[in-house]
Amino acid sequence: MADHRLIKIDDWRWEIPKEGPMRVPGRIFADERLMEDIRNDDCLQQVANVACLPGVIGYSFAMPDIHLGYGFPIGGVAAMDIDKGVISPGGVGYDINCGVRLVRTALEASDVEGRIDDMVKALFANVPAGVGSKGAIQKASEADEIKILRRGARWAVDRGLGTAADLEYTEENGELPGADPNAVSDRALKRGRDQSGTLGSGNHFLEISRVTEIFDETAARAFGLFAGQVVLQIHSGSRGLGHQVCTDYIKVMLEAARRYDIQIPDRQLCAAPIASPEGKRYYGAMAAAANYAWNNRQVIMHLSINAIERALGISPNALDAHLVWDVAHNIAKFEMHKVDGRDTKVLVHRKGATRAFGPGREGLPERYRGVGQPVLIPGDMGRQSFVCVGTDKAEETFASTCHGAGRRLSRHAAIDRARGRNIVKELAAKGIVVMAGEKGTVAEEMPEAYKDVAEVVSVMHHAGISRQVARLVPMGVVKG
Repeated sequence: MADHRLIKIDDWRWEIPKEGPMRVPGRIFADERLMEDIRNDDCLQQVANVACLPGVIGYSFAMPDIHLGYGFPIGGVAAMDIDKGVISPGGVGYDINCGVRLVRTALEASDVEGRIDDMVKALFANVPAGVGSKGAIQKASEADEIKILRRGARWAVDRGLGTAADLEYTEENGELPGADPNAVSDRALKRGRDQSGTLGSGNHFLEISRVTEIFDETAARAFGLFAGQVVLQIHSGSRGLGHQVCTDYIKVMLEAARRYDIQIPDRQLCAAPIASPEGKRYYGAMAAAANYAWNNRQVIMHLSINAIERALGISPNALDAHLVWDVAHNIAKFEMHKVDGRDTKVLVHRKGATRAFGPGREGLPERYRGVGQPVLIPGDMGRQSFVCVGTDKAEETFASTCHGAGRRLSRHAAIDRARGRNIVKELAAKGIVVMAGEKGTVAEEMPEAYKDVAEVVSVMHHAGISRQVARLVPMGVVKG
């Protein structure tokens, strides 16, 4: 993307003007420093490509953690007119409903001094991690797997692997409407049957963190967060089942794009009309995979809490663990938003982006309704993460904000950069205990591979889309 096609709107926003087949402009959130990285990536061309899709409304958005993805950039957002628009697997991604949940405890960092190593080892032993890892709970039967795809996290809660409050503090209550297990292939079902309660590989993680700074006392109080507190972050998705759903429907959508004469600048943006048989089947399969992911994180949370209690030799009452929130990062959802000043139902694709509802929105628990939705923004394993909160101004982006730090280096480049180094020892020298399920994962996920999440979060804070609430710093990490 040539620089002259970028127009700087203000210190936090840039625009790719509408031209050629683009139906809307592109809108990128970034400061000058982050834009240096973004310009070196073909992701800006992907922003322009998404703007060409039929039915796209307003802008093709890009968050400051944007980097190259499949079809849509990772960090891309697009809302579609439900009558004229399309649905695209490239706008959701392979790891359907990859997301994060944050668990708060009653512990302070001083309570676990000298015990982080024990806690990390217990998490590593109790939560299966790595490529092809299999669940620590009993393998789900075929009938149970269908129930998981329909009911999401409720399946786990009904079996004692959580509480009703966990559902209240999960986006969509952990159960996306419209899930259709019949639209999920036998191969996808087989891949998912024994992976419930597994972390997976790549950038998925468990992190024991401490809250080091509170920026917004009112929101932090509503979220149950305080300085010095020990919290747990869980980052995982729909595992092999979601990956297979995406693989299956890319083939379907390539044919659908031809059948419906959908003109796309990149075959990776293959799509079908939302209301078409192909569009409905993909949505049903995608929703089922999203529910699988919510169930997966619910099970992982249960396993993790048990592991920490055993490692520390404390009771559930002493740990007093509660879910703060669970967010989806890769999903397409029907939501109500303001379009030309009117409440309108649209289909929002968020790929590497987080929903950021402001105060008063339906779908938020009563406890959060006065302050807005918690927004969980994990960073790399060597620096920091943030808890933010959605704002009214987030309607500018269809209530969407950033989802993480965003990669600066490819996995191969990170491995080359790590050659001859011991990243685990480097992190240990900073007081961070790390264990990984796969050889090479730590090198691929080294801190330098990512942008500084503080810069990413700052852009959205100053743009008024999501506001900073608390800073979290890692103490112990399990990588997939």
